[in-house]
Amino acid sequence: MKNLINWLTHPPVNGQKSSFLLRLMAGSVFFWEGIMKFVFVNQGVGRFTKLGMPFPELTANFVGSLEIVGGLMVVFGIGTRLIAIPFIIEMIVAMLSTKISMYLGTFPLPLPSSPPQVGIWAVLHEIRSEYAQIIIMIFLLLNGPGPISVDKHLADRES
Repeated sequence: MKNLINWLTHPPVNGQKSSFLLRLMAGSVFFWEGIMKFVFVNQGVGRFTKLGMPFPELTANFVGSLEIVGGLMVVFGIGTRLIAIPFIIEMIVAMLSTKISMYLGTFPLPLPSSPPQVGIWAVLHEIRSEYAQIIIMIFLLLNGPGPISVDKHLADRES
């Protein structure tokens, strides 16, 4: 357990500087999606209610808060591996809670405005954002935040 905690809290920080661009993209998307859950009811509580999520108000507020705080953590490279784990879980839940019903044609939210609207091609088209987010989070979990990060600054202070 101690090795796992050490692995999570001491990521490699000597990777490519360009990993900052991945953090900027993924973190900013999480950040603004979190804000939208509070600003637009149809993106927060309303959406979670229609999807049949348990305790939709609590769940939407929790996820929105996680996305705002966690998105900023990703952008700045703070606790990168730690926040990657809940974001990977969130993306899996998002895909399972929305794309299965889209595939089956029982999606409780408005369908895409143009074909394909249901079936595998609709799912593949609509899953692109979640897919990109999860792949970037897996990359950051495995490779760390890179040298342009608060995690790097903290590692330098420790040595």
